[in-house]
Amino acid sequence: MRGSSLFSDEMATRALERLTDDALLERPLGALGLQIEGSALESRVAALHGELKRQGLRFRPHVWLSTEWFSPNGIPGLAIPFYLAHPRLMRLEKRRMLHAEGSDREECMRLLRHEAGHAIDNAFRLRRRKRFRETFGSASTPYRSTYVPNPRSKRFVHNLDSFYAQSHPIEDFAETFAVWLEPDSNWRERYAKWPARAKLEVVDEWMEELRGTAPLVKSRARVDPIEKSKLTVGEYFDRKQDHYRQDDPKRDVTGYYGLDQLFSDEAAHRNKESGAVFLRRFRDRLRTRVSDLTGQHPFVVDQALREMIAAASRRGLRCRKSQSETHLDAVALLSARTMQFLVEGRKTYIR
Repeated sequence: MRGSSLFSDEMATRALERLTDDALLERPLGALGLQIEGSALESRVAALHGELKRQGLRFRPHVWLSTEWFSPNGIPGLAIPFYLAHPRLMRLEKRRMLHAEGSDREECMRLLRHEAGHAIDNAFRLRRRKRFRETFGSASTPYRSTYVPNPRSKRFVHNLDSFYAQSHPIEDFAETFAVWLEPDSNWRERYAKWPARAKLEVVDEWMEELRGTAPLVKSRARVDPIEKSKLTVGEYFDRKQDHYRQDDPKRDVTGYYGLDQLFSDEAAHRNKESGAVFLRRFRDRLRTRVSDLTGQHPFVVDQALREMIAAASRRGLRCRKSQSETHLDAVALLSARTMQFLVEGRKTYIR
């Protein structure tokens, strides 16, 4: 029966390439016929299991496809976004969301190690330990919808973007585990003078204790598996864009702060390139650069960039400096506005 199922799944995924975008957007996620087996994810999951084996750990998190990255509380497994199981869906994710999280192998492995940190916490109930609370904080601390990280802090390791370890004690542990697990991470030297090294030492001590030990929690439950989802591909994107959307219809961006340092409405610059045209011309480069600098999702950065373009266009602003100087100033202004979303309490994604 499994061979028949694999053949059916293969036929279904091949059919994805033949669908028009409109037809694909109307297809329920559960009818896409996606599998980890046979996709690029198969070797990446195998690599994660190999890293755990090399550390002498018996624990192997079970994996499944869902709509996002997550490891459910109390379950020693992890979910992977469905779009990573098919090139067509990855391309669509990039077009609709401007980034397909985990499509790059290196980024995917960082995410797998992070979620494996949550899964091993669940498998051995590590968060119940007194030393967990003393080292990382209380797991019962409420999650905040936003957080403003301190980029200079050396109390936290760096694995995912957005200084993610600072978002919550549970995320701090998962990020610390991910750095500990990464092959050739050289964490002892890399974090030698950081307070974060003490957290890595605790994880190292616990993993030494757990080597060869069977997990306490053996559940193979899967939460929100993709094959049971009745959500269409189009509905998935509508919900995800709404989640990241920072739009405020009441906000008047005509007087966008900082644009006067970037562009000019003086007659002396009327023959220079339009500020709006400049920002559109370098939109992709600016979005990527600022997303890398701030750790914010490209979709969020792009909304701040749209505000800048709209304000520059309405005011008829023109470039006043050289292209390279204008580009640097635009990166600085766009970074500031992107981070201002957090200060204003706008939404940020917490895994």
